Amino acid sequence: MNLQRLWTRGAIYLVLTAFAAFYLMPFYVMVITGLKPYTDVNVTRMWELPRGLYFEGFIGAWQRVSPNFWNSIVITVPAALISSMIGSVNGYIFAKWRFPGADTLFILFLVGMFLPYQGILIPLVLTLQAFGLYGTVPGLILVHCIFGIPITALLFRGYYAGIPNELLDAGKIDGCGFFGIYRYILLPISMPAFAVVLLWQFTSIWNDFLIGLVVLSSPRLAPVNVAVQNIAGSWSVEWNVQMAAALIAALPTVVVYLLLGRLFMRGLLAGALKG
Repeated sequence: MNLQRLWTRGAIYLVLTAFAAFYLMPFYVMVITGLKPYTDVNVTRMWELPRGLYFEGFIGAWQRVSPNFWNSIVITVPAALISSMIGSVNGYIFAKWRFPGADTLFILFLVGMFLPYQGILIPLVLTLQAFGLYGTVPGLILVHCIFGIPITALLFRGYYAGIPNELLDAGKIDGCGFFGIYRYILLPISMPAFAVVLLWQFTSIWNDFLIGLVVLSSPRLAPVNVAVQNIAGSWSVEWNVQMAAALIAALPTVVVYLLLGRLFMRGLLAGALKG
C-alpha cells in the first residue's frame, strides 16, 4: 500500500513538473535571449544557452524603459490603494447594510467586470476630455480606480459576508455609526482581504497595456508595457533588448507574488470560506 502511494505521488509530481517546465519555456527563452548579444540571436538557435553572460541587452532595455518603469509605479501604487479602499467600503455596504434594490445594484456593479475595454474606449476618451483629464497620469489613475470597483467590491463582499452581524450590532450599541463600524471593527480585521485585493489590483494595473496606450498618448508618460512595445522597430527588432525589456516589465509582479504569494492564498481562502 505504501509502495502504491509512493508511485502515485511520484507520478503526480512528474506530471506537475512537466506542466511547470512547459509553462516556463517562454520565460526560459526570454532569459537566455536577453543574455545574448544581438549577433547571436537566431530563431534556429533560440533554445541554445548563451556562450557567456552578456548584459548589453538588459542595459539597453533599462535605458529605454526606465522612465516608463517609474511611470508605472506612480500609476499603479495609488490606483491599487485607492481602488482597494473604495472596494472595501462597497463590499461593506453590500454585505452588511441591506437596503431596497441592493442585490440589483450589486449585479449592475458586476456587469462592469464583463464589459470589454475595446467597446468603451471612445466614451472613455470623450469623458476624460470633458473633464480635462485626457493624456494625464491622474486621469489614468482615475480610470483604473473606476474599472477596479466591480472586482474589489465582489472580493470584499465575500469576505465581509462571513463576519457575524452580532459584532456590528455590538458596535452600534457602543455608539458607532456607519463609518465608525467600518473604521474600528471591520477595517482592522480586513487585512487578509486587503492582501488579496491589493495584489490583484497591482498585477492588473501594472500589466495593463490598452488603457495606458489610449489614455496616455505621450510616450514620455506611458506605462512600461507601452514602452516595451515601442522598442520594436519598423524594419528590425533587437530581440535581446526586447526580451530583456519584457523581463524588466514583468519583474515587479513576479517579485510581489514570490514574496507575498502565501499571504495572497491565505487571504483568498479566508474570503472563500467565509463567503
